[in-house]
Amino acid sequence: MGVYLVSIGAREWFGEDDEELGEDEDEIGYGELASALNGELLRRGLPPYASLPEETPFVRGSGMAFEEKLVPPMDGFTELCRVHLSREETETLCGWSALVPISLDDEIWLPVESGYTDSTMVAGAPQVLAIAERLARILDLPPEIPATSDNLDLTTWFLDGPAKDTAAARPGPWAEDLDVAFYVALFLRAAQHVLRRGCPIVYS
Repeated sequence: MGVYLVSIGAREWFGEDDEELGEDEDEIGYGELASALNGELLRRGLPPYASLPEETPFVRGSGMAFEEKLVPPMDGFTELCRVHLSREETETLCGWSALVPISLDDEIWLPVESGYTDSTMVAGAPQVLAIAERLARILDLPPEIPATSDNLDLTTWFLDGPAKDTAAARPGPWAEDLDVAFYVALFLRAAQHVLRRGCPIVYS
């Protein structure tokens, strides 16, 4: 149980798995979201989001999938955003329900249920990446932080792995609050993954 950020492959995004499995009519899958997003992109004069990769077999460290669990408290991260970001930038960075590899000047709100809300906010990974990179520079995140998130790599590194030892060996702003560093790294790696793989990331 808990809240996860996960990448989605083409079949799941377009709802093909739901159709084959006979999804209950009361359940809302990603197919509805994909259709609503493309409708809004068309209205804005943008091309549809129609090309994305399928999921691949799991290979640890391959960077082909993304899965992280939001375990640490977010209070310190929220304060970091309040100090260094505008309200709009904070909303763009961490208020989305779906992150896509499309440059969006403004977030897209869709009347489609997501995992935890009655509507879905879609953000563009280029915009999220730019904001996350600013915070990463402010904290001076170390290079030892995992570059992939195939199977809770960040979550494990910060909660059960070498984060504390690394912080002792490489002191700096990032080491002052590892929970804050986790969330900066989380949104940074999420945006990087979306742009590298061309797939969406959603809350699950």
